[in-house]
Amino acid sequence: MKIKLTTIYVDDQERALRFYTDTLGLAVKADFSNGPYRWLTVISPDEPEGTELQLALNDNPAAKAYQQAMFQQAQPAVMFYSDDVKGDHERIAARGGQFSMPPTAVTGSTIAQLNDTCGNLIQITQLARW
Repeated sequence: MKIKLTTIYVDDQERALRFYTDTLGLAVKADFSNGPYRWLTVISPDEPEGTELQLALNDNPAAKAYQQAMFQQAQPAVMFYSDDVKGDHERIAARGGQFSMPPTAVTGSTIAQLNDTCGNLIQITQLARW
């Protein structure tokens, strides 16, 4: 089995699209509508056939409650891996990304966290080299 898709709930799909593409540097994989429903996914440009991240509108009350609770607890909604978290931090900050935690050494990795402007915290992790 393979993981091909995971979902993150956002409070504004247009703003999320701008953040995940313009600020983080991901690429659009799918973007189409069927009535009021919009299917929107992004991918890593380094892995165009890799796992897709769906930017789903949090119009479901359960999704909205979950998203808000995770944010209030400072729990990241998604984690991205990096080979250079400090370089990614500089690049993303230069594009307007607002970090709540700069690159910080923790057990086994260095992590940074930022707000995606759509109701979520994002974590970027660089694993330690053993």
